[in-house]
Amino acid sequence: MSQTNHLISAIRAAMPGLDAPLVTHPGGGMETYGDALAASGRLANLLVARGVKPGDRVAVQVDKSWTALVVYLAAVRAGAVYLPLNTAYTLAEVEYFLSDAEPALFLCRPEIEAEARALATRLGVACVETLGADGTGSLTRAAQGLSPDFADVPRGPSDLGGILYTSGTTGRAKGAMLSHDNLLSNALTLRDYWRFTRDDVLIHALPIFHTHGLFVATNIILLAGARMIFCPKFDAGECLSLMPQATSLMGVPTFYTRLLDHPGLTPEATAHMRLFVSGSAPLLAETHRAFKERTGQAILERYGMTETGMNTSNPYDGDRRAGTVGFPLPGIDLRVTSPETGAVLGTDEIGMIEVKGPNVFQGYWRMPEKTASEFHDGFFITGDLGKVDGDGYVHIVGRGKDLVITGGFNVYPKEVENEIDALPGVVESAVIGVPHTDFGEGVTAVVVLAKGATLTEAQIHAALEARLAKFKLPKKIEFVADLPRNTMGKVQKNILRETYKDIYTHVA
Repeated sequence: MSQTNHLISAIRAAMPGLDAPLVTHPGGGMETYGDALAASGRLANLLVARGVKPGDRVAVQVDKSWTALVVYLAAVRAGAVYLPLNTAYTLAEVEYFLSDAEPALFLCRPEIEAEARALATRLGVACVETLGADGTGSLTRAAQGLSPDFADVPRGPSDLGGILYTSGTTGRAKGAMLSHDNLLSNALTLRDYWRFTRDDVLIHALPIFHTHGLFVATNIILLAGARMIFCPKFDAGECLSLMPQATSLMGVPTFYTRLLDHPGLTPEATAHMRLFVSGSAPLLAETHRAFKERTGQAILERYGMTETGMNTSNPYDGDRRAGTVGFPLPGIDLRVTSPETGAVLGTDEIGMIEVKGPNVFQGYWRMPEKTASEFHDGFFITGDLGKVDGDGYVHIVGRGKDLVITGGFNVYPKEVENEIDALPGVVESAVIGVPHTDFGEGVTAVVVLAKGATLTEAQIHAALEARLAKFKLPKKIEFVADLPRNTMGKVQKNILRETYKDIYTHVA
């Protein structure tokens, strides 16, 4: 066993000083690195007093706040495994995670305390505490009189630091087990690749129950000794007002489309910013181009997933190419293989993306067979289809499960979406396959038009005929006001497939 706590020791070594600011708030107020140590020490002492032992899970479903961030540090310091849960989950949905992970403690919002305690009693979860968005609750009340001094529990590189559950759109959710070194190695790589230093100030407007806002954004700032402006949620106007005092923003594509809708987005407004990062969902090439035209700055798109953290990134220096996710990060191997044979494919050949590196998770919680099936010769099978072009840039063309097989031909949705999105009057599109009596699956496009646009299904179809093979053409085009998205901005194609599953029922 290591005599140090692998992740916390690295954070301590990077600290700029106890009085240095770590978090500031849009409405005023500040917490320092010293505050983080003291508060997490008290909470770590409380976790131990509540019976949390090294390796135990601490499940957390609370609103974003400074104290919620401190709970993460406290859990890791206590040697526990941090398990954040999406705040949108109902208690009925949370029941699955608590029964599967068997945490020693569940931290929830005060308003559901009674129901949470009843559920915990039924499932055998020993302890329930509460924490509100304002930092009040049973957790902070109990920790008030405790010592800020805490001896970090030793944890080695391979010990678990967190479990993140995948979305489970095609079956029950799986808990991705992330070790201390998975988290640390990825954050250190990104810190250096994206040039974060103690001079940086990040606008943090992401949720902290997700790898992007917690294990990427927060860990990078801690390991750079930098500062973040901690926003409860994203607001375009507020974000623009903060840019003169910030240097960077990490966001999902929705952040950038909303900024583009704001008249205050100008070169002057963004002049103090050095880096805009986008991830968690594909960034439209049009959004990339429009943002650069408006600000003079190119958004840096990267690619990662729950099981691996970040795998690739467009370069800090060099061409940040729209529609690509850049190059494999240092220390990470990436290859494209045939889904049918597993053979490694060549340049510009579309296949399954596989990755290997210190960022790749330890496996799925209590699912050894599923874990084994997701690896191929030591590489993790991401489930994403893509290619590597002649310049080494990685392109994601869709999820494997999103592949449409129509009349025996493979259609990659992204290829069709790119052509539709390029049409004047189209905001965005999603291409799905739904049951078709003749073709097995019918290529179907769901399209969002710009305000005032009058494009018809026939016009879109005519425009695509000159650009795509006949078998790739949508057999139907549906128009909607918005595409369904999850909390991280990803289009939920499973919902679209369910919505339109019967549209070809009577096609002969």
